[in-house]
Order: sequence, then C-alpha cells, then structure tokens
Amino acid sequence: MASLKELRNRIASVKATQKITRAMQMVAASKLRRAQAAAEAARPYSSRMNAVLANLATTFSGRDDAPALLAGTGRDDVHLLVVCTAERGLCGAFNSSIARLARDHAVRLTSEGKTVKILCVGKKGYDILRRRFPKQIIELIDLRAVKRLAFTDADKVGQKVLDLYAEGAFDVCTVYYAEFKSVISQVPTAQQLIPAEIKVDPESAGEGAAYEYEPDEEAILADLLPRNLSVQIFRALLENAASEMGAKMSAMDSATRNAGEMIDALTLNYNRTRQAQITKELIEIISGAEAL
Repeated sequence: MASLKELRNRIASVKATQKITRAMQMVAASKLRRAQAAAEAARPYSSRMNAVLANLATTFSGRDDAPALLAGTGRDDVHLLVVCTAERGLCGAFNSSIARLARDHAVRLTSEGKTVKILCVGKKGYDILRRRFPKQIIELIDLRAVKRLAFTDADKVGQKVLDLYAEGAFDVCTVYYAEFKSVISQVPTAQQLIPAEIKVDPESAGEGAAYEYEPDEEAILADLLPRNLSVQIFRALLENAASEMGAKMSAMDSATRNAGEMIDALTLNYNRTRQAQITKELIEIISGAEAL
C-alpha cells in the first residue's frame, strides 16, 4: 500500500497535469476558430477552380496535345504520396489516421508492383512512416517555424512536386490530409493531384453555360494547372490545421476529465489510507491503556 506522502505527491502531480491539459484545451479552442474559418473560406475557391478546370478539360478530352498535368505521363508505375500531418502531437489519432491511410495505400501499390515515393509535410507523419518506409521517403518539409499558414508555404510544396514531375520522378501524385468536419470528426482523405482529378460540383453540373476564353484554353490551362496544384495543397494544409486543433481540443478535454477521475480515485485512496492509520493508532493506544 502506498504511503500518505506518496499519495499526496501523486495527487499534486495529477493536478498539475490537469492544469496543463485544461490550458492546452483552451488554447486549441481559441486557435480552432481561426483555423476553421480559414479552411471554410478556402473551400469555395477550390471548388470554383475545379469547376473552371473541368470546363476547360472537356476541350482536351481524348486529345494527344493535352497538358501533361492534365493527361499525365500515360504510365502508372511510380506514385508520389504527399503526406500532410502536424508538426506536434497531443492531438489524439489525428496524425496516425492520416499516416495509416497513406501506409495502406503504399502497401497496396507495392503489392501491385508499383514504385512508391513519399514526400512528408509535417514531422509526425515522417516519424510514423519512416519505421515502415525508410527508403521510400525522399524528403521532409518542416513547417514548425510557420506560425500562420500562407499560400506561399503551400506553393513551395507545390513547386517541389512540379520539379519532381518535370524530372520524370513519378507518374501519379496523391495528397493525404484530414478533412475537417467538426471538433470530434476529422476524415482522412486522399486526393489525386497529378494527373489532375477534376471533380465537378453537382450543384453546378447542370448549368451548361458556354464560355469564350481569351487567351485560348491551352494558355489558360498552362497557368491554371500548376496554380491549382498549389491551391489544392493549400486547402489540404488549412483543413489539416483546423482538424489538428479540433482533435487536440477533444483530446485535451478527455485528458482533463481523465485527470479529474484519477484525482478523485487517489483522494479516496488517500482518505482510506489515512483513516486506516488513525484507526490503527487508536487501537494501539487503547490496547496499551488496557495492558496497564
């Protein structure tokens, strides 16, 4: 049985931990509002760009002169997985769920005889995946110094992907991130970037509007496709930022409640131990008095 001093030290230690987890929960809640607003603001822009690209892509459907980012290399041998995770932990299963999705896809591709290369954006994903794929990871992009995500941060990642594609390093590129739904729901998502996977919004699919472009479609696509790559990566990073804060808020709330339950259990144990010692001392006093 633990001594009273040991129990007092444990109670004090858990109370200190509870204060930390409660403070981290409050910080995550304050950051969540801004991160959620940024993620929701990026969704319409990303959706409308997809609609424009979908309209332009129909012009090049089945043509041999389609842009490389739209048509691809014509092969499916080498896959680049861009895995976006957080730089820090203490956010529940947020990082591991994204890494697990990327890992499962990498295992499936490898079993099919494909070559897999991994570009990690965020240290936590790198730490998880390097245990299983140490040779497949080609680079880690560290964003710990970034206080607030900007488009330039995503553009650097996009430019790295474009440079690798220009070198012929891969045929297909897919980005992995967590789409923010709510504080308790973040959905691991895989989105193909190259060849561009254009999805039309169902609400605008039936509009059927005709457009005249100046300059021509080929010149517009040459500018929009690389920009769309960075836009989709930026959206993935913003969704991740909101998902990370939501997951951290939920995890710290659970940790705070668990600490409270542990404090209650330790306090009950402390009171019982103290009462047992008092009873023992009284019995010894009474026994000694009766002996006299």
